[in-house]
Amino acid sequence: MRLSQMLFVTLREDPAEAEIPSHKLLLRAGYIRRIGSGLYAYLPLMWRVLKKVSQIVREEMDATGAQECLLPQLQPADLWRESGRWDTYTQAEGIMFSMTDRQQRELGLGPTHEEVITTIAKDMIRSYRQLPVHLYQIQTKFRDEIRPRFGLMRGREFIMKDGYSFHTNEESLKKTYQDMAQAYSNMLRRSGLQFRAVDADSGAIGGSGSQEFMVLAEAGEDEVLYTEDGQYAANVEKAVSMPADAEPSPFATFEKRETPGTETIDKLCKFLKCSPTQVVKNVLYQAVYDNGMTVLVLVSIRGDQDVNQVKLLNELTKLAGNYQAKTVLFLTVPDAEAQRKWAAKSLPLGYMAPDVADDYIAGSKEVNSKFLRLVDRTAVDLTNFVTGSNESGYHVVGANWNQEFPLPATVVGVRTAKKGDRAVHNPEQTLQSARGIEVGHIFQLGTKYSQAMGATYTSEQGEEMPFLMGCYGVGVSRLAQSAVEQSYDKDGIIWPVAIAPYHAIISIPNISDAQQIEVAEKLYAELNQSGIETLLDDRDERAGVKFKDADLIGIPYRIVPGRSLKAGKVEVVERANHKSHEILIDEVNSTLKQWIEAAIN
Repeated sequence: MRLSQMLFVTLREDPAEAEIPSHKLLLRAGYIRRIGSGLYAYLPLMWRVLKKVSQIVREEMDATGAQECLLPQLQPADLWRESGRWDTYTQAEGIMFSMTDRQQRELGLGPTHEEVITTIAKDMIRSYRQLPVHLYQIQTKFRDEIRPRFGLMRGREFIMKDGYSFHTNEESLKKTYQDMAQAYSNMLRRSGLQFRAVDADSGAIGGSGSQEFMVLAEAGEDEVLYTEDGQYAANVEKAVSMPADAEPSPFATFEKRETPGTETIDKLCKFLKCSPTQVVKNVLYQAVYDNGMTVLVLVSIRGDQDVNQVKLLNELTKLAGNYQAKTVLFLTVPDAEAQRKWAAKSLPLGYMAPDVADDYIAGSKEVNSKFLRLVDRTAVDLTNFVTGSNESGYHVVGANWNQEFPLPATVVGVRTAKKGDRAVHNPEQTLQSARGIEVGHIFQLGTKYSQAMGATYTSEQGEEMPFLMGCYGVGVSRLAQSAVEQSYDKDGIIWPVAIAPYHAIISIPNISDAQQIEVAEKLYAELNQSGIETLLDDRDERAGVKFKDADLIGIPYRIVPGRSLKAGKVEVVERANHKSHEILIDEVNSTLKQWIEAAIN
């Protein structure tokens, strides 16, 4: 492709809308253009990158025996109601675009396709002899993000590979799950990315085991905790660890003390001259279940620890049946306005005890009349601890469970693991932290969807059994931008060779120089003919402008037919390190071929 004939516009200044380097660079280099909030056009250069990423994904999926298909983007609401996810996706998480057609039928724009694929399996797979089956697609997905940002990282429309497998037993499911773990690792390696596979929370998708694939980058939205021995890595939402040991309590007897202005743990510990490891703090949450029931949740946890809301949400979902519900729609820390709707009297916030009275709740049909009391494992073994007194300005010291306060019946593990904690698998290892961009996620779904939707097959024994399912997703457009976030410099993008839009760019310094034109045209034809994808910058621009644009768009190799032509050579510059080489014109093709093969393999 000749740049003079290409839709090619670069910007010298960072667009105001862009927050992270990769977003700024993709806009400046003419790869994408914003059409609306979270909506981007993929311009010719970007589309070439996306096709290369898609091809790598497709090759790795096909190598496992998965079959490609294409599923409808418009999905009937009835399918999602069947699985129990319609309210979760349209209300709780609120990420599904929903609409009504002219026949007043409710539809959703697909953020994911578990319901559709389960319906297909239900209709088409009758016998164990047809299993296992693994189907995948590469398609546009839609999610109504609350705050679309970072370009293609968190858009409302994006390209994704999603795959779904069906099995008769756990062994078969786990084999495909492991195949996918290997395939995803291959995809990222072949794309030239540094990544880490980590244990993850399954979220609204559901199921048991799940693993995320994180491209390592400082701007990553996710925190990854890992150990140097390579034996543990997890998203902070899922990570577990051993907290620091609690210090001995300085209080031997139970008493109530005036503690004015100590509504935070730091202030309290300074006032009482004690360690936060000897404090039981009581954190209030408000959970709204899918049947409309509001439950006030009191979590007692050690004072130096924080509640992980993802872990708490999972625990509350397990307890949904106690409230005749299936799932949690919302989980929040109730602000003053929320409290006014259910509080019979003002709560002693900052001074609550584990036994704060239920009569603070003005019970109603919509609000459960009793606190759901949970205690984190970090607080269970504390003795002579400090906690609230249920009176503002006062705490109690020297308290013990089942003496001054009943130990809550439900013990949970909802603390947030953090950098520096000891590892569970080896206490001599401490957790390290890195930032990551999630580009892939694989799940062992089990029978979550097949049972809910009545999707069964006939077993060898003639029984009707629900399918065991797996689910596997890769963000194609997100992966492409994450490559930029991982690899750039002050001059622009540094694409990995495998997914760069072109391998080489020939920048003609002076289009009035006949010899430069002749050599450039000769190389342009030869390189493209031999499979080296090459751009020709034949624009009537100064050499400096062309070199800056070549660096900005990140083409791996820049060929300059300039001063060295007198010696029968051209200059070849490596974008990754700016190394310059003078190479004989007749050897450019073979040299680049070697470099490209080495970079890709």
